[in-house]
Amino acid sequence: ERYLKRIQGKAGIENGTAAGLGTAANMRNAVIARKAFEGLEVIAVTTAGVGGNAGCAGDPASYAWTADGSQLLERPSPYSGTIVTLVFISEELTPGALVVAATVVAEAKAGLLRDLMVPSKYSTRLATGTGTDQLGIASLLGSEVVHGDANKHSKLGELIGQATEASLREALNLQGGVSIDWRRSSLVQLARFGETKEAFIQAVRTRLPGGCRDLFEANFLSVNHDPVTVGAVQALVHLRDQCVIGVLPKGSVQEMLQLQGAMIARAVSGKSIELERWMDDWRMEGMVDSSEVFLDFVREAFARGFAIKWNGRFED
Repeated sequence: ERYLKRIQGKAGIENGTAAGLGTAANMRNAVIARKAFEGLEVIAVTTAGVGGNAGCAGDPASYAWTADGSQLLERPSPYSGTIVTLVFISEELTPGALVVAATVVAEAKAGLLRDLMVPSKYSTRLATGTGTDQLGIASLLGSEVVHGDANKHSKLGELIGQATEASLREALNLQGGVSIDWRRSSLVQLARFGETKEAFIQAVRTRLPGGCRDLFEANFLSVNHDPVTVGAVQALVHLRDQCVIGVLPKGSVQEMLQLQGAMIARAVSGKSIELERWMDDWRMEGMVDSSEVFLDFVREAFARGFAIKWNGRFED
């Protein structure tokens, strides 16, 4: 409160007449996006950091409010990372329309994070935002047109969604390098299950024959970013998600995931070998319930594919 009062004073704003939104993001990475239709204009300004605090709505909480204030629960305290969005609208909105506009902003944010498959830091789910997101919306008063709604069927809702997504997309890239290119990585696809570069390389190395171990580590970037392999890994992750949700029946889990694991191995190998060759003697129990078992399965697929790729290359 003291900080907000000081900032208002510097800006020449009377104390108590302004709201403040705070973030540690670099203001030079703020992005302004403008969308317009005839006389209606929507401007969105966004700063975005999701590297440490991204989460999915419904993830386990870190604290609870009590009569004595906040109380920490048996979960890690939130890390830094915040998405702050300011939306400015050139025509007046009713109070109810402002509330609806806020939901459209939230949906646009969650939709983009899902498109980029940003992982939650608090579960194996995809993020819908961060734990400290903030939003401010201002509409011009006294305009000839007064909007009674801002839902997705209205042109105003469309512009709000487009401006929010455009400013957030670029802000994510500027602040933390979160972009479509960043997502084109097998390791990034596996990050929400706790995978790290060091653990992944070491686990694959131990499964490879001696002549391939250093070769895999030296060529990790190429293997990790190979688009066909990334696609196979992403498909496996999606299948697992669908099994967890319950869309796909438990009785089919082994066959579905084993087949997709074979696709990963074949993609890594770069050879058109019958899928049945890849599918024998793989540990499948716990694939849906345990992140570690799931990661071991993916590591095994990479090792099998890489070993076949270089089979016989060192005999001479």
